[in-house]
Amino acid sequence: MDRTKFEELVARAVEGLPAEFRERLENVDVVVEDLPSREQLQKAGVGKGYTLLGLYEGIPLTRRDAGYNLVVPDRITVFQRTIEAKCGQKESAIEQEIRRVIQHEIAHHFGIGDARLQELEKRSG
Repeated sequence: MDRTKFEELVARAVEGLPAEFRERLENVDVVVEDLPSREQLQKAGVGKGYTLLGLYEGIPLTRRDAGYNLVVPDRITVFQRTIEAKCGQKESAIEQEIRRVIQHEIAHHFGIGDARLQELEKRSG
């Protein structure tokens, strides 16, 4: 899939979030990269042979205090090639996975950790 189409799907996933979540994303950049960097994999604690579909980098809302100002935006990165490797070239599968990744990374922005997210995903799945 070309980058422009993939970015449109990412934008659509963000726009499809409930308004109360979108309103709280005022200092968050959502970007698309091909693959995670070695530094991103190390920082996220990803073991050899594994990769990332998305990554939240920033200070979760639950850890911000009065001193949080004049900071660079948090960043959610969606990794196109890893999502395509997982989903193949089926656009509907890619779109669904992008939505799941966006929701997962935004949950980190709201302070929800991986263990709790896995628990919630098991309940809903």
